[in-house]
Amino acid sequence: MTAPPRTGGPETEPEAPARGLRFPSALTILALVTVAVWLLAFLIPAGSYDRDADGAPVSGSYHRVPGTRSLTDRLDDLFLAPVNGLYGIQDTTTHEVGPSLTGALYGSAGVFLFVLAIGAFITVVFATGALDRGIARLAHRLRERGALLIAAVMVVFSVLGTVEGFAEETLGFYGLLVPMMLALGYDRLVAVGASILGAGIGVLCSTVNPFATGVASSAAGISLGDGIVLRFAMWLVLTAVTVLYVIRYARRVQRDPGRSLCGFLPGDLDRKAEADADEEPRLTRLHQAVLVLLVLVFAFMIFSVVPWSSALTGKADATPYPWELGWSFPQLSALFLCAAVLVGLVARMGEAKLSSTIIQGAADFISPALVIMLARGVTVIMNNSQITDTVLHSIEGVVKGTSSGLFAVIVFLVNLPLAFLIPSTSGHATLAMPILAPLADFAGVSRAVVVTAWQAASGWMNLWVPTTAVTIGGVALAKVGYDTYLRFVWPLLALLAVLICGFVALGAAM
Repeated sequence: MTAPPRTGGPETEPEAPARGLRFPSALTILALVTVAVWLLAFLIPAGSYDRDADGAPVSGSYHRVPGTRSLTDRLDDLFLAPVNGLYGIQDTTTHEVGPSLTGALYGSAGVFLFVLAIGAFITVVFATGALDRGIARLAHRLRERGALLIAAVMVVFSVLGTVEGFAEETLGFYGLLVPMMLALGYDRLVAVGASILGAGIGVLCSTVNPFATGVASSAAGISLGDGIVLRFAMWLVLTAVTVLYVIRYARRVQRDPGRSLCGFLPGDLDRKAEADADEEPRLTRLHQAVLVLLVLVFAFMIFSVVPWSSALTGKADATPYPWELGWSFPQLSALFLCAAVLVGLVARMGEAKLSSTIIQGAADFISPALVIMLARGVTVIMNNSQITDTVLHSIEGVVKGTSSGLFAVIVFLVNLPLAFLIPSTSGHATLAMPILAPLADFAGVSRAVVVTAWQAASGWMNLWVPTTAVTIGGVALAKVGYDTYLRFVWPLLALLAVLICGFVALGAAM
C-alpha cells in the first residue's frame, strides 16, 4: 500500500490556470494585514482608560494620551512584528511588547511549537501505515453513514467549545480528519468546516466556558449562571444549523466532486477508491497498537486541558481538583513529542528513521506555524500603539441612549471590530465588559444579555478573521486556500448573524 500525501505541510493548492488573478496565500494575507494595521495606527489617536485594582477599565474615564511611539519606534514595531508574534514579552509596567523586555510571554511560541509537535507525531504515525489503514477501514464501514460521523465530530467539538473554550486544540485533529473525510468521498473543506465551525460555534454560544463567559460575567458583576438559559437555547439552535450546513455541502460534493469549492490534490480521490473496495482493509497487531496509542494520546490531551472544577461547578474561580492537570500548549507540545518517540519505538523504526521522520514532520507543518506567528504579531502592533482603548471608547459612545432590543443588537455589532483587534476572548472581555455592563443598566437590559451579545460577537468574528490561529492555521493545515474557506462560510456567517441578533433582542425584551 503506497503512502498517501501528508495532510500537513506547506500550503499547496491545485494548480491555477496560467492566466487570471490568484488569491494570495495565508502568509501574504497576514503580511498585508500587518501593514494595514500599522498604517491605521498613525490615524487612530492613542488613548487609555483608568484601570481599577483588577486592571479593568473604568467607565467614563477614557482620555487621550500623548503618542509615545516615534517613527523609529513604529518602524521597529513593524520590523519586529513576526518576532514579537513568536516570543514578544509584555512589560509588566508599560504593557509594551518587545523581544527583550521583562514580564509575561505575549507571543505565540507555545502554539507555534505545539503545531510542530503535532506535525512530528502525525507524520510518525503515518509512517507506520496504521493511520492509513485505520482510516480506510473506518471509511469502509461508514460508507453510507458519513453524515453521522460529521455530526458526531462537530457536536463533540461544540460541547467542548461551549464548556471550556476548546478551539486551538482542534489544530491537532486535522491529521486525522482530512484523510478520513477524503476517504468518505468529501473534500478538505468538510474537514475544515467540521473543525473550525464545530468548535467555533460552541465558543460562540459559550454556556459555562470560564475563559469567555466566566471572565465576562465576573467583569460584569454577575454570576456565571445568569443568562445560561438563553445561551443554551442559542447553542442548540446554532449548533444544529451549523452541522446541517456542513453536511449539506458534504453531500453535494459526495454526489458530484466537480462541485467542490476547493478541488482535490493529487492522491485525494484515491482514498475514496480504497474505501469503496469490496474487501475491508485488515489491521495487523502493529497497526492496532499504534491506533490505540493514537486514541489514548488525543483523549489524554482533551482530559488535560479541561478546567474540570470550573466546568462542573460553573464557577470561573473554582479551586482546581487535585487530579486536574490544567495543561496548556507547553505541556501539550511535550506530550506529542514524547508520543512521537513512543510510536516510533513501538513500530521499531530505528533511531535514524525515527529522527528523520520527526524532523520531516515538523518541517511539513512549519507553514501553519508561521501563519499563527504572524497573526499574533498584528495584535502586538495595536498594543504598542495604544489604539485599542480608543476603539473601545468609540463603542461606548455608540451604544448609549438606545432602546433595549436595539441596545442588545448594537452591543453585538459594535463588538465585531473590537473582536478583530483582540482575538483573545478573555482579553476582549476584560477590556469591554466593565464599560458595556454599566451601560446596560441605563438601557434597562440585563447584564447577562450584554455578556451573551459580547461573546457572540467575539465567537462570530473568530470563525473567519485571519488574525486567529484557529482559522488561519486550520486552513493551512488542511491545505485549503483562505479565500476558498471564505466563499464556503459566508452564507453561514450571514445566517448566524441574523439568528444571533434575534436571540439577543429577544433576551433583552424578556
